[in-house]
Amino acid sequence: MIIPIGAQNAYVINQGISREHHMTTASICFICDIVLISSGIFGGGALLASNPVLLNTITIAGIAFLSVYAWQFIQSARQQNQEDASTVPSMSRGRRAVIIGALAVTLLNPHVYLDTVVVLGAIGGQFAFDERIAFTIGALMGSCLWFYGLSAGAARLSPWLSTPSIRRLLDLLMASMMLFVAGKLAFGLYARLLAS
Repeated sequence: MIIPIGAQNAYVINQGISREHHMTTASICFICDIVLISSGIFGGGALLASNPVLLNTITIAGIAFLSVYAWQFIQSARQQNQEDASTVPSMSRGRRAVIIGALAVTLLNPHVYLDTVVVLGAIGGQFAFDERIAFTIGALMGSCLWFYGLSAGAARLSPWLSTPSIRRLLDLLMASMMLFVAGKLAFGLYARLLAS
């Protein structure tokens, strides 16, 4: 469920390519997964699924965040279009900004809650307590391998992925994906509001 490239994975890839605190980014995403997956499996999934106001609030924040994030990717692609082909623009960010960004793409993303808290919570909640622990450990191992592998892979491929033409293409693809997810969330929110 975490493999499709969403806002969180795009952020991890982006930090890996730029090699700016990319392992810190992976760690933040993994720590958030520890909290969200555990809370979902041990009862939080039912709470979120039964609270439409909270779900709608998270969705609205997610739509706004994804739209702003998509705009930043578009601006980055435009800037690289205007740069000389031999130079790559420097967009260095400090550790604090990277941590805040990782927390934002994780905690303001409704898909994260749906996948980790609601879906995994519904699946894991069916098991006996000791089986829930085993299920939680397995889910967290998958999360750990994914985020650290994605971050390390992007960093290793960064010389190739950092070329202006590839970087511009990645920025445009990520912006398109962010806008698609924001649109999908908006459509889902609209449908929920009509149904209520």
